[in-house]
Amino acid sequence: MRWLVLAAWSCAAAMPSYARPPVYGPNLEGFAYPYTVRLYRFRTQAQSYEMAYMDVAADASSHGPGAGRTVVLLNGKSFCGATWAAAVAELHGAGFRVVVPEQLGFCKSSKPVNYAYSFQQLALNTRLLLDSLKAGRIILVGHAMGGMLAARYALMFPQDVTELVLVDPLGLEDWKAEGVLYLAIDERYALELENTAPRIKRYELTDYYGGNWKPAYDIWVTLLASLYTGGGRERYAWNQALISDMIFTQPVLYELDRLAMPTVILVGTLDRAEPFRDTAPPEVAARLGDYPDLARRAARRIPSSRVIELQGVGHVPQIEAPDRFNEALLQAIEHPPEAHLPRR
Repeated sequence: MRWLVLAAWSCAAAMPSYARPPVYGPNLEGFAYPYTVRLYRFRTQAQSYEMAYMDVAADASSHGPGAGRTVVLLNGKSFCGATWAAAVAELHGAGFRVVVPEQLGFCKSSKPVNYAYSFQQLALNTRLLLDSLKAGRIILVGHAMGGMLAARYALMFPQDVTELVLVDPLGLEDWKAEGVLYLAIDERYALELENTAPRIKRYELTDYYGGNWKPAYDIWVTLLASLYTGGGRERYAWNQALISDMIFTQPVLYELDRLAMPTVILVGTLDRAEPFRDTAPPEVAARLGDYPDLARRAARRIPSSRVIELQGVGHVPQIEAPDRFNEALLQAIEHPPEAHLPRR
């Protein structure tokens, strides 16, 4: 049944292929997610905002390994919670409860006029949401920027995280230390405003998908381009500029040795996603973004860790090869590395 639901949603989401792509609302009004989206209303930094999330209850009929366990999935900067659809369906079928939050500034969540973005603040926001849902101890999975956030969350609340899975995570190299030039937030804002569907597709083709494009990827380009071209484009672009600054200035690699829980880094062998390559000198740009190598180096710093490499897959394995990704994700969860004390 779960696959019938997922297939029906996938067809509906991909259906109109118009010469002029659809434009959704500033909070993606008009774009249906595969599961019910709810809003968590809370106050942060003296303002009231809404975090969108999906909370998919465990399949009571399942006899899989997920009984009584909750998985939280965190998406990356250029992605929305809906991109986890196939993974949610697989985890649900295995008996897990699955929660998919969207951070402020993203997709169906509020876009603040101004916000002091930090990974610590986003981790606190996420914990408030999970506490409101009585999620208890969780298995935490983060993709790309969501991997940076997942690592920060695990460092701040280690007692809450039983296992950590980082999917092609950013933040495993210090771009500033490597020689990438810093751009002011106003400069980043100007660059964000230039994003269009063709520009997004060109970048993703090279950096995300290793030059291999499939029609199934088009819907995600349309979704992202809508946020950059619709009525809320300025607000969205400003938030994304602030978030890019956060990513650049707050690498997590220096604290990986403090991660106390079993950790798996799941990486595509073709992943070369490098968000700051354009502002790096050519000799620096050439050595950035080798994610398989970065994952192996990161794993050597984490006390209880291992790397799972997906051959022939790029930056977004949950979209590129969902069956293989789901198999690897369940393997990572069901057979975590042996726990060791974190290094000091």
